Amino acid sequence: MTSPQPRRTVAEIPPYVAGKPPTVRPGMTSYKLSSNENPYPPLPGVVEAVQAGVSAMNRYPDMGSVALYEKLAATFQVPADHLSVATGSVGLIYQLVQAFCDPGDEVVFAWRSFEAYPIAVTAAAATAVRVPVLADGRHDLDAMAAAITDRTKVVLVCTPNNPTGPAVTQAELDAFLAQVPEHVLVVVDEAYLEFVRMADPVDGLATYRAHQNVVLTRTFSKAYGLAGFRVGYAVAPAPIAAALRAVSLPFGVSTVAQAAAIASLERRAELLERVDALVAERTRVVTGLRAAGWDVPDAQGNFVWFELGERTADFAAAADEAGIVVRPFAGEGARVSIGETEANDRLLQVAAAFA
Repeated sequence: MTSPQPRRTVAEIPPYVAGKPPTVRPGMTSYKLSSNENPYPPLPGVVEAVQAGVSAMNRYPDMGSVALYEKLAATFQVPADHLSVATGSVGLIYQLVQAFCDPGDEVVFAWRSFEAYPIAVTAAAATAVRVPVLADGRHDLDAMAAAITDRTKVVLVCTPNNPTGPAVTQAELDAFLAQVPEHVLVVVDEAYLEFVRMADPVDGLATYRAHQNVVLTRTFSKAYGLAGFRVGYAVAPAPIAAALRAVSLPFGVSTVAQAAAIASLERRAELLERVDALVAERTRVVTGLRAAGWDVPDAQGNFVWFELGERTADFAAAADEAGIVVRPFAGEGARVSIGETEANDRLLQVAAAFA
């Protein structure tokens, strides 16, 4: 007799490697720079909104997330039926692949990019088509367009790209979309949208309005600092948004997550001031790294990328000894979040010594 066996593809799902917590070192404050978290505490008013939501924890969340949809629709001037919320933007990626791919269908994405992409694709029994990024960490959009076949159902464009950092320009995205067949869904993953400071940035909302096959995925985890509550949203033409809602997990976004997201949207001006401060720190860090001899890619998220190859583990160990934990990708490089000023100073010291 044999025990029940999962689908063959389940055994092929690569594990998701989360950022490690910092090592506790007596007499030293340690910092977590491994998960691209926002180092600031919640905005004033958000905790109070969450506390009010906690008082109703004996009740199920609003499965329709009505108040959150209304706030998103008003904030971004989109119809409510063009929205779908989920447990972070990663939850939306899983749902998109599930909703639009049959087993064996292809999903094209840059690599290295967000490590959840191949997990979501394999879990849906679809086929991942990885297109190497360029030497400077940017998407090779021409190669991605060339990789589209009659089996391609979805293309994922991560901008800014996690973990390498560069973002796609609007001109590049427009040229790419002109090459993509209309029946292929293009997902513009904008998890780090708020941190972009560059010429010709992507206008995601204008792009979605101009195309019937474009969906934007966004999150409250990064700029909004709600990583612990798991809430993200998609903006898409009504039929695509409806498909996402159809495959969504019932009651997936908790009451407190909905309350925190609404309260955060009401405080966007304060939020963007914090984002500006993080961007200023990012500029300081990148400038310091380049002065120390590092050729780091353009950083448009809240992190920087070190191409280290076989030295990756040694760099991560040196950072850990200095009281900061980074996110190593074995044999490739390390991604380091922009954190507290002291943490960033230590990164600059470690990087200068390592160089």
